[in-house]
Amino acid sequence: MSPVSLYCIVSIAVIMVTHWLYRWWNPKCNGNLPPGTMGWPLLGETIQFFAPNRTWDTPPFVKERMKRYGSIFRTNLVGRPVIVSTDPDLNYMIFQQEGQLFQSWYPDSFTEVFGRQNVGSLHGYMYKFLKNMVLYLFGPESLKKMLNEVENEASKNLEKWAGQESVELKDATANLIFDLTAKKLISYDPEESSENLRENFVAFIQGLISFPLDIPGTAYHKCLQGRKKAMKMLKNMLQERRDNPRKVKTDFFDYVLDELLRGDTILTEAIALDLMFVLLFASFETTSLAITVAIKLLKDNPRVLQELTEEHENILRNRENKESGLTWKEYKSMTYTFQLINETVRLANIVPGVFRKALKDVKYKDYTIPAGWAVMVCPPAVHMNPDNYKNPLEFNPSRWERMEQRGASKNFMAFGGGMRFCVGTDFTKVQMAVFLHCLVTKYRWRLVGGGDIVRTPGLQFPNGFHVEITMKDEQNKDQISGSGTNPLCEHNRIDMSSST
Repeated sequence: MSPVSLYCIVSIAVIMVTHWLYRWWNPKCNGNLPPGTMGWPLLGETIQFFAPNRTWDTPPFVKERMKRYGSIFRTNLVGRPVIVSTDPDLNYMIFQQEGQLFQSWYPDSFTEVFGRQNVGSLHGYMYKFLKNMVLYLFGPESLKKMLNEVENEASKNLEKWAGQESVELKDATANLIFDLTAKKLISYDPEESSENLRENFVAFIQGLISFPLDIPGTAYHKCLQGRKKAMKMLKNMLQERRDNPRKVKTDFFDYVLDELLRGDTILTEAIALDLMFVLLFASFETTSLAITVAIKLLKDNPRVLQELTEEHENILRNRENKESGLTWKEYKSMTYTFQLINETVRLANIVPGVFRKALKDVKYKDYTIPAGWAVMVCPPAVHMNPDNYKNPLEFNPSRWERMEQRGASKNFMAFGGGMRFCVGTDFTKVQMAVFLHCLVTKYRWRLVGGGDIVRTPGLQFPNGFHVEITMKDEQNKDQISGSGTNPLCEHNRIDMSSST
């Protein structure tokens, strides 16, 4: 090859690469893009986004860019252009304009692990259809019937844990909730099954919010393998149910199977199995995290623990039949408990980002969100905004006395918003409230190991949360109902602004 030809080839290559880089750093837009940077080619700012941090506050990745660019900025994550919104008004518009200007969307890595036809990726009539199916299981009437079963399972497990030297609370509560939910969904009994369904979910969870690199040995690869095994088990269970139909319908699987057998149904087996998988995951993983965070915050805040305990001791004192279990009326009377739950999930920010995709060019203030771009609503930035919550890093359930506690708002989106507001919210609150009731009325606990948090960006307890649980005696009960220091746990007051 002549020097001239070589020079021409190199020149063309340089021009093409330069043009590509320019287009990467300066995306096309029919208007003004929000400020920001697209990061490195192909990689974007993915590494910075997944960088671990140990704060309750808004993630450093978001907080640093808010200071630099404002409440709305652009970035690139796993090769996808993204608009990040920490603006309450824009967030509200995004949730309210579902199906009009925006639709639910998640990165390919998420849809790969949750299933291409999971409920979060479906839209329109199909989504509403599945939502109504789920409400059959988690609606108020079903929860009323389930209340005593939740209480019995919580009491049984707490009694078992009290006989052990220590318990890793996150894993233990996850087991408790998983077994209860799996029983309601698919009549799964771990003691009778030859395979451990939850073990596959553990592998799945460990790599769920990790760098999406599908190479043997990586967390993401283990995540995909965990999903594959869990889906195989669910498919086998569905086939077994088909081969041996039951006369009496006892679980959600029966309900789904009846729907699949209908000639005019829009439900497919693939969608049904993905739905089961998502329900099993969502019902136990996020709730067990929320319970563990609540216990950690109670340990660090004795006054809150005392007020919570007094509310639940009063329920027992005012009960006519001392031998009966919780009633729905008693559950609905747990005013301070619901305030504590809201405050826990506000601080925990278990879901670090909610993703949508722009269906068309969207004008907002001076900016344009281009059609096809992803949008990430950032709940932590809203929940940690001092304009919305005075001293936002302080654990203060009483702040909810003067705030809306039901549903979602511009300033509270722990359970999502709009038409995709989490249908399992009431189930989560039932499990948290009932577990706390059983715990504070009968037991005390102390931390014996772990307890630190890390976000990557999802919340984790990397060293676990190990506690020793012991039964309270009558003297402790008298102290609780009196005016002294609450003996339920050994604690050290920790300033949330500096703690991990």
